Amino acid sequence: MKKVLSIAGSDPSSGAGIQVDLKVFQALGAYGMAVPAALTVQNSRGVSAVEPVSSSMLSKQIEALLSDIVPDAIKTGMLLTKQNVIAVAASVRKYKIRNLVIDPVLRSSSGKALLEPAAVSSLKKELFPLARIVTPNIPEAEALTGITIKSEQDMDRAAGKLLDMGPAYVLIKGGHLKGAAVDTLYGGKTVLSFSTNRQKGEFHGTGCVLSAAITVFISQGLSVEKAVEKAKLRVDRMLKTARPVGKNKNSRYFLF
Repeated sequence: MKKVLSIAGSDPSSGAGIQVDLKVFQALGAYGMAVPAALTVQNSRGVSAVEPVSSSMLSKQIEALLSDIVPDAIKTGMLLTKQNVIAVAASVRKYKIRNLVIDPVLRSSSGKALLEPAAVSSLKKELFPLARIVTPNIPEAEALTGITIKSEQDMDRAAGKLLDMGPAYVLIKGGHLKGAAVDTLYGGKTVLSFSTNRQKGEFHGTGCVLSAAITVFISQGLSVEKAVEKAKLRVDRMLKTARPVGKNKNSRYFLF
């Protein structure tokens, strides 16, 4: 059994963050571990407050795990502060983690900032060069590159700029563009597009679920291309069975 670790924010409604990552890990047959990098106050209506775990405590949690249980892959999500980004990067380098999946969470769907402005440059300089794959959505790719994305050509330019920051692959999730939902994977000479029919409604934690699934499949030895393909198929199936669990009936949660 492969071992995978999520370092991300905590969502008490369990639709995103480390809670949903653990659900995905177990559903796909991996042994999941989790280190919270931040706490959130949120429910189906959105995120109302965030608070970081101190970088000292974050480092101690990661050190306790990696000195004992070396994961086959690590996923990062919401890290919130510059100090936490630097702490995670130091641990990844120390333990020579080869399979790092970065979901560059910058802002919640309800608009709450989930990465401090001072941390963005550290994310790009410290963590991106260590990553097998980075998985931004359109707004995240725009914020990280300064490129306004209105077309697939804009996505190509943004991906090139992201690849220059050091990750082996970049998956830009095109769900924010009009038309079919097209995610595009870039890496070296690889450009693969994954097109799916757009599902109606709002979904809580879609990016977390996708990146967690990619992490598991990479840990199992699949190529990044195959890992993304399998993860996309899995998430597309789960979108069809997602249901509201809170008073916001427009916010659907994934079921496992």
